[in-house]
Amino acid sequence: MSTQYRCLLVEKLENKQFSRSVTHRSIDNLPAGDLLIKVDYSSLNYKDALSAMGNPAVSRNFPHTPGIDAAGNIVESNSDDFAVGDKVLVTGFDLGMNTAGGFGEYIRIPKSWAVKLPENLTTREAMIIGTAGFTAAMSVQALLDGGTRPEHGQILVTGSTGGVGSVAIALLAKSGFEVVAVTGKAEQAEFLKSLGASEVVTRESLLEGAEKPMMRERWAGVVDCVGGNYLAAAIKSTRYGGNVTCCGLTASADLSLNVFPFILRGVSLLGIDSVECPMAPRLKLWAKLASEWKLDNLEDFVTECSLDALDQKINDILAGKVVGRTLVNLKTD
Repeated sequence: MSTQYRCLLVEKLENKQFSRSVTHRSIDNLPAGDLLIKVDYSSLNYKDALSAMGNPAVSRNFPHTPGIDAAGNIVESNSDDFAVGDKVLVTGFDLGMNTAGGFGEYIRIPKSWAVKLPENLTTREAMIIGTAGFTAAMSVQALLDGGTRPEHGQILVTGSTGGVGSVAIALLAKSGFEVVAVTGKAEQAEFLKSLGASEVVTRESLLEGAEKPMMRERWAGVVDCVGGNYLAAAIKSTRYGGNVTCCGLTASADLSLNVFPFILRGVSLLGIDSVECPMAPRLKLWAKLASEWKLDNLEDFVTECSLDALDQKINDILAGKVVGRTLVNLKTD
């Protein structure tokens, strides 16, 4: 095995500036850990782009390799639970934040971060799903656990062309729900309907009447990926006893509303965190994503890029130009 590997490296310069480039590093530079993994695929998430820009809320230690997702083969193991040759996936925890991540051909991690790849899932499929798809699955499961059922009415998905939103639409549709997608990209309406959305509405229509304490009841449940005024409007227009999941803040981290939807309509706001999700529910959801929730149209979600093309994709996701999922191919054989 070569002691050198290729990776996207983010370096801190003077004047609080950062640079990123594809370069070679020594495997000895990787942190200590139980498992050394040769990465087949990673994926690009919004958090990865923030890390690649040097955002201190995501990454503080530089030089650094982002990539909160990785799937590949174990090449060294100091654990009785994993053997050399096992295929594994890693999403969340500290991977790609302050631990060298999936935008490198190798990662080294604690065994407690690794999930053995389910039998009915390839490393490629696992990374098309990635953190975004896993977060979508957590959101749909939270609605189900909260008692939301298809016969209760429409489910709203905000940020619908993004990684979480697009997978959430497909999972909800596969589970029998009628899905309404919110988007600021009118040209993507047919794409959203191909994923399973029965209706596509504009951001502006969602916000109509949002200045009121409560809005007309419409949604049986909501998967919100953006936060801010869109989340507030969604909560105000959720039907009695409905559930609203919250997992993103691309619109805003602030939430401006009163308590009326909660105390007069019994609406529940459910926070979704995929980073520190305990292993037991994590394993159950990955098993579900490989079986009854496995999507037949996974390739419809994805644009693939190489490590060398990743820099432009990072710029694109920060500019809101990415639709669906971006798969990063790191295979070298």
